[in-house]
Parts: sequence; C-alpha cells; structure tokens
Amino acid sequence: MDSTYLEVRIARKAAEALDIVTLELTSTSGEALPAFSAGSHIDVEIRPGLVRQYSLCNDPTEQHRYIIGVLRDPVSRGGSIAVHDALEEGQTIRISPPRNHFPLVPAGRHVLFAGGIGVTPILCMAERLASSGADFVMHYSARSAERAAFVERIGNSAYAGKVQFHFDDGAAEQKLDLPAVLAAEPADSHLYVCGPGGFIDFVASTARAQGWSDERIHFEYFAAKAVDTSADQSFEVQVASTGKVYVIAEDQSIVSVLEADGVEISVSCQQGICGACITRVLDGQADHRDQVLTDKERDEENWFTPCCSRSRSPRLVLDI
Repeated sequence: MDSTYLEVRIARKAAEALDIVTLELTSTSGEALPAFSAGSHIDVEIRPGLVRQYSLCNDPTEQHRYIIGVLRDPVSRGGSIAVHDALEEGQTIRISPPRNHFPLVPAGRHVLFAGGIGVTPILCMAERLASSGADFVMHYSARSAERAAFVERIGNSAYAGKVQFHFDDGAAEQKLDLPAVLAAEPADSHLYVCGPGGFIDFVASTARAQGWSDERIHFEYFAAKAVDTSADQSFEVQVASTGKVYVIAEDQSIVSVLEADGVEISVSCQQGICGACITRVLDGQADHRDQVLTDKERDEENWFTPCCSRSRSPRLVLDI
C-alpha cells in the first residue's frame, strides 16, 4: 500500500449473517473521510503484506464512516479469514482512499443484481438511486436467508419495495427467472451485477443473448478468473521516461521486474481486479488479463494492468 494510505479505527465489528461480518471504519483524526461514490472500493491492510479490496456498502453521502462486509471464505488466500479471526473492534488499520471502477451511469432505469456477498456495492447503489429518486429494481440472490446480509437494513429502507429476494433453498416461485426479468426491461435500462464469477457470467451472458449491448452491462469481479499461462513467453518492456528496456521472463510479472530495479508502480490486488496499477501503453500490443478495464479503456485509451497482463508484441512501451 502506498503513501496515500489512511489510518482508521474499527469502530464496530458485527455479525451480519452466517459467515459474514461488517466493519465500520472511522477516521483516527476525527476528520471527514474522503468522499466516495456508489460502487467504490477500498484497499484494506489486514496486516503488513496482506492487502485486500472490499466494496463500501454504506450510504455514499456519509463521510464520517466507511462500512465493508466480508464473507468468510475457507478457500480464499487468507484475507477473509484474517478479517474474521484477527481484526478486532477498536483496532487501528490502514486503508487506501476509495476508488471506483464500477460507477453508476446515467440511464432511464437501473436493474441491480447481487449474488451473495456481491450485495455490498449493489446495496450502496440502491441507497444512491433511492436518494436521488431514480427508477430502479434490485434482485438479491443468496444460498439461503441466513446467508443473506443486510436483509433487515433493506427491509427497513424506503426502497424495500424495489428489492426482490431469491434464495436457492426457497420456494420455486421466488427464484430468479433471469430471462423473463431481462426481457421485461425497457431499452433504456442498464444492468449492474456483482457476486461470484459464475453468477456475473450468467447474468451478463443472458443479457447479451437477449440483445443487451455491452455498454448497458456493468459488473465487478471479486476475484480474478483462472488464466492458462502454459504458452506464456518472454517479452520486453521499455520505460518511456528513461528509455531503459527490461526483459520479462515467462514466469515473471512486469511489476515485479520493474520493482526490482526501483521502478515503482502502485499495486494492491495483483490480480487485475482493483485498478490500482493501471498504466498507459504507448506502443505495442498488450495481452489483457484483468477484470476491471472496459473494452474502450483497453482498445481506445490504451490502459492495461501490469500486475497480471502481458504482451502480444515483442515489446511494450509504458508511459512511466
């Protein structure tokens, strides 16, 4: 985590649902926290060397606190288990300022889909849309009611009537009929989806099959997709500011090679899902392996993620 980190205190830690806890974070200085918009996330330094990204799920008009929800995942890389078992109420931790690669865009209607813990950014969007009087509906899918976070908060909200719950172990009539839901939406609707990768792919592919354009489909992954690296080869990276050329071996990342020579690129997730390291390509063809950039950002604006992406051309020239 770089020098822009913030020190915050865990003002409250609470069980929100089965295997889900919420952390309420407040400034240690008493000053207002940086403003954020619906869909934003922060990097959380759980302990030195262990940084994970979590979406903010409180009302984006609030600046006195941030709230995150964390699912205990037994097959995770250790971050969620450490949050559940090691972080305590009253403890001081470091976080990054909020970043947003999953923003709301102007639309006639917004259709929100949350799968499991993917409800965290979606809930923040619902809060924002409700407060602005926008037209929206929210579909919240979970394995069971006991594993669904924020049910009471949603039930007590002014927008409760816009939220439909879908539980895997529930009655057939309450389960999500995605093709029917999407088919009934007007042409000016935009959809937003967050949750497990399979859930995101299901929603996005169903929408595309019904003719929804990519511009109307917005999503955010919590984990990187598996990538076949068996055909990876070495390539060169040139730093534009110095002209120095580095060889990136087939088993090395760009950031690791540059960092070893003192060329710093801000990194966090190192999986291509948080956007901390995005860098512009001045020349060459990138092999994109991220889950955060849009096609326009990749193809027209020439951004890429050096933490995980590679090169299809012999050399990449980077704007650093």
